[in-house]
Amino acid sequence: MWLGGRSWLPVLGQVCSSLRCLAFARTWGACRGPMAERLSTGAEAASGLGAPAQQNGDAGGDARGEQPPGHPEPAGSEVEPVSGDAKQPSGNGERAPAAAPGPGKRKKRRGAVGERVVPPPKKRRAGVSFGDEHFAETSYYFEGGLRKVRPYYFDFRTYCKGRWVGHSLLHVFGTEFRAQPLAYYEAAVRAGRLHLNEEPVQDLSIVLKDNDFLRNTVHRHEPPVTAEPIRLLAENEDVVVVDKPSSIPVHPCGRFRHNTVIFILGKEHQLKELHPLHRLDRLTSGVLMFAKTAAVSERIHEQVRDRQLEKEYVCRVAGEFPAEEVTCKEPILVVSYKVGVCRVDPQGKACESVFQRLSYNGHSSVVRCRPLTGRTHQIRVHLQFLGHPILNDPIYNSAAWGPSRGRGGHIPKTDEELLRDLVAEHQAKQSLDVLDLCGGDLCPGPPDSTAPSSELSKDCLEEMAISAQKMDGAVEAAPRDLDGVPVASGKATKTGVVNQETDPLCSECRRVPQDPSPQDLVMFLHALSYKGPDFEYHSPMPAWARDDWQEH
Repeated sequence: MWLGGRSWLPVLGQVCSSLRCLAFARTWGACRGPMAERLSTGAEAASGLGAPAQQNGDAGGDARGEQPPGHPEPAGSEVEPVSGDAKQPSGNGERAPAAAPGPGKRKKRRGAVGERVVPPPKKRRAGVSFGDEHFAETSYYFEGGLRKVRPYYFDFRTYCKGRWVGHSLLHVFGTEFRAQPLAYYEAAVRAGRLHLNEEPVQDLSIVLKDNDFLRNTVHRHEPPVTAEPIRLLAENEDVVVVDKPSSIPVHPCGRFRHNTVIFILGKEHQLKELHPLHRLDRLTSGVLMFAKTAAVSERIHEQVRDRQLEKEYVCRVAGEFPAEEVTCKEPILVVSYKVGVCRVDPQGKACESVFQRLSYNGHSSVVRCRPLTGRTHQIRVHLQFLGHPILNDPIYNSAAWGPSRGRGGHIPKTDEELLRDLVAEHQAKQSLDVLDLCGGDLCPGPPDSTAPSSELSKDCLEEMAISAQKMDGAVEAAPRDLDGVPVASGKATKTGVVNQETDPLCSECRRVPQDPSPQDLVMFLHALSYKGPDFEYHSPMPAWARDDWQEH
C-alpha cells in the first residue's frame, strides 16, 4: 500500500532499530554466561565474602540429596552454571534464555577460600525402628537377680541446635554437656572421638554453624534392671501384648537403650519394628501393647483420642484408704521434665482418677485405680494428694515433700527447693537412676576449662588420650542412616578385636557402682487390664497385691 507524504519514514526507522537490537541480543546471548560468571566471581573475591551452603528452611530442592553430611563441598568454587534443564542452543545459532529456578530451588553457592562450608542436612526417615545392627551392639548377662548390659562403644549424633549457632564447641560442652569436665572433651579430641560433619575435630574453639552435624563416640554403661522375664500375654497379626516387669523402660531413653522392652523383645523374641500403643512409667509393671503395623497403631490411637479405651491399675498405698469409692479431679502440673516430677496445681492440666479399696492389712491398702485421663504420673500424684501415696514410691512418698509428704497439695517449699531436696536424697542413696539422672546432670554451672577433672588430672587424661588413640581401630564411624536415633559404632562390635568393656577415657570404668537389690527395682503400681471396643487383655495380680502379702 502506498503511504502518502513522508509518513513512512518514522516506520522505516523503527524497523531498522529493531533489527539492530536483535543482532545485539544474539551476540550478547552467546557470551553472557561466561561473562556473568567472571563478573560474579570477581565481585565475591573483591568483597571477601562467600555465600554459605544451604541452611535449614531452604525448600528441599534437588540440591539436598546431592551431598550427604560428612562430605563438605570444596570451598572457593565458582557459582554453578545454569542447570541442565535449561534449553540448549538451537541449530540456527539462536540461544534460548535460561530457565529461571522453580519454587523451592535455587543455585547452590559455595564458600570463599578458607571458609568452612556446612553440607546440607540429610532427610530423616519418619518413625523410629531398630534392626539387627542395633541389637548386635552388645549383649546381656545376669547377676544377682539383675539383667545387665555389657559396656559398649556408641555414637551420640545430633545436628547443631539453633541456640548453639555462633558458639564454640568449648562453650557448648561447658554449658550443656556437663557429665564430663572440659578436660575430658579435650582428651576426646586428641583421641579422635569427636567429629564435626564426619571430620575429626582438631580444636574445641571451632565455631558452630547452622546444619553442622556432630558425632561424639562414648563408652556407654547402662543401669541394671530386674532379671524378671518379659512374658507374652498375647500375639496375633495386629498386636503384641506383654506383661512388663517393673524397672524396665518401654523404649530407649536417657541412659537406657538395650535394657528396654523394645530391645529385649527384638533380641530375645525376634519381635521387631513394633509401635508402642501406650506407655508405662519405668517403675510401673503390667499390660503393655504394641502394634505390628503403622495402620493398626493409627487405628488404636484413634480410639484413644475418642476415649474408647479403658485402663485399670492396682497399687498398694500407705495407710487405710477409705472404703467408699473416691474420685480425684485435681489438675496436675509438671514441675520438671528433666527430673520427672509433677504436683497438683490449679494451673495444671485437668485430669480425673477413680479409686476403690480392695483390701487393708492393718498397715497398707490395695487399691484399684481407673484413670479417666492420661496425665504424666497421674495415679501417683493423685494418691499423694489424697494422703495415701504408693507405699514404696521413690518420688511421691519421699520426705523431700515436707512433713505431710504433699497431702492436700501442701508443699512448704518452692519447686526449686523441692527438686534440690529430691535429688540430694537419691544422690545420698546412690539411686539417681530413679530420677533418670546421672552425676553429670547435677553440676551447678559450667566447669572451668582449665581446672582438672574432679577425679583425674589433665596430665592423666592426656595419657589416657594416647591410650585411646591406640584403640582407634576398635572404634569405627557409625552407619549414616540418620533415622532420628543415634547408631552404635561398628568395628568393636563386629570383630571383637578388643575388649570393648573397658575404655581408657571412660570415668564409669573407674567406678565400682553399688547394684540395687531386685526388691529396690519394684514399685507397687501395676497395669492390670487394657480394654478397647474389640479387645481386652489382663495380666495376673502381682504378689504384693495379694491378701496374704506381708511387709518386710
